[in-house]
Amino acid sequence: MSDHSLDQLKEAVYAANMQLVRAGLVVLTWGNASGVDRGRGIVAIKPSGVAYDALRPKDIVLVSLETGEPLPGERLRPSSDTPTHVCLYQRFSGIGGIAHTHSRYATSWAQACREIPCYGTTHADTFHGVVPLCRPLTPEEINEGYEWNTGVAIVEHFAANDLDPLHVPGTLLPFHAPFAWGATPAQAVEHAIIVEEVAGLAWRTEQLNPQAVTTPQSIVDKHFLRKHGKDAYYGQPKT
Repeated sequence: MSDHSLDQLKEAVYAANMQLVRAGLVVLTWGNASGVDRGRGIVAIKPSGVAYDALRPKDIVLVSLETGEPLPGERLRPSSDTPTHVCLYQRFSGIGGIAHTHSRYATSWAQACREIPCYGTTHADTFHGVVPLCRPLTPEEINEGYEWNTGVAIVEHFAANDLDPLHVPGTLLPFHAPFAWGATPAQAVEHAIIVEEVAGLAWRTEQLNPQAVTTPQSIVDKHFLRKHGKDAYYGQPKT
């Protein structure tokens, strides 16, 4: 990869991180976004603990997709969540960007150890079912490789429940917060915004009607597949 393309990767990841702030999903330094160049096996991710108002594209850290270690010459330490990002990139081959936040509503569902039910078509437009909740980590997993094992728990949940990460582009970690992903860093941020929005809508739905029923599967299928299925007709034709 040329220096120019490395700069483009850093710019895209920088832009994704700043969009998390503009969208109101990040407080202080509680969040990060990354992107991957699979051809060269490189992940670009926000540096650990750097304030967003001080962040610059050159600060984005490049790490190995294979090992998670910073490339030679990197001057800043990558996000402490880097092992989770690397694990997801290794196991979910169709994704190109990841966004992790501690956004208010989605994190509340995670702390309550509840998946986000699908109460309407706003949710079904992007998630073909619930926003899932993964299992808690064991004490051993927490003490040894906590961030890597967070990724493992996500991957295991999707495999065990036959979930397609392209059809369910995000999840909640119990007692923790959401992760979202997409084809690009920008799309990962878009999905993080959607996770937060449907989390807020679901919370309000249950406040208005504690006996609210979830969306019938026929409606979920219709709204998801009209945007994402092989016969999708939402939006304009691709040229």
